[in-house]
Amino acid sequence: MHYVVHCLDHEGAVEKRLAHYEAHKAYLAGAAVKTVISGPLLADDGETMIGSLFVLEADAKADVVAFNQADPFARAGLWKSVHIHPFNKRVDNR
Repeated sequence: MHYVVHCLDHEGAVEKRLAHYEAHKAYLAGAAVKTVISGPLLADDGETMIGSLFVLEADAKADVVAFNQADPFARAGLWKSVHIHPFNKRVDNR
């Protein structure tokens, strides 16, 4: 099953994000949950990082919740909101 994880940072958290960015990337690379696609959400200026978006593949939502809670960004208190939803991928034009 696929899941979408939509996370928004606390206001003015770019420096905190950058301070934990390498640990976050290492965590994603070694995680048991498969990352289909991920990347930072951007402000309207097209440059300032304001959150994170993941499409993950996992057996259960509980696995995704645990994965998200152990992320260095989550442990650092970067995100002010996290929403996790099952996702039915119908089109993939890659």
